[in-house]
Amino acid sequence: MKMPSVIRVAVLAFAALAGAALSSTARADEGFVQLTIYKAGWIIGGSGGSGVLNFRGRRYPLSTGGLDYGLVFGGSKTVLRGRVSNIYRPSDVAGVYGAAGAGLAVGRGARGIVLSNQKGAVLELSGHQVGLMANADLSGLAITLQ
Repeated sequence: MKMPSVIRVAVLAFAALAGAALSSTARADEGFVQLTIYKAGWIIGGSGGSGVLNFRGRRYPLSTGGLDYGLVFGGSKTVLRGRVSNIYRPSDVAGVYGAAGAGLAVGRGARGIVLSNQKGAVLELSGHQVGLMANADLSGLAITLQ
């Protein structure tokens, strides 16, 4: 049975398009992130810090900053480590990450969070928080590649 050339071209185009879509998804990679964030506030809070992205054998310096609004009281230092997934290049980590949360840290406590940005990068972080901090707030964290 002979396939008409129009159908053959359509099938080949569809196969090429499907292959390209699958290969672009397969190229998404992951890296590892470490962040140190200092946070302080009274009703309105702010945070800032730095970190590093390890991606494809290279290290990229990061800086962080953010605002919190709600019930925020105290100050703390948080050290987070974890994985960033669904990135194609180091600049995909840069962006704004948002979260709503509540917590209390007196002395030392554990912390874990999963965030995503507008580029689709997903941060899965855990670590510890030291200080006196009570919060029930909306917060945003901006990460920039230095």
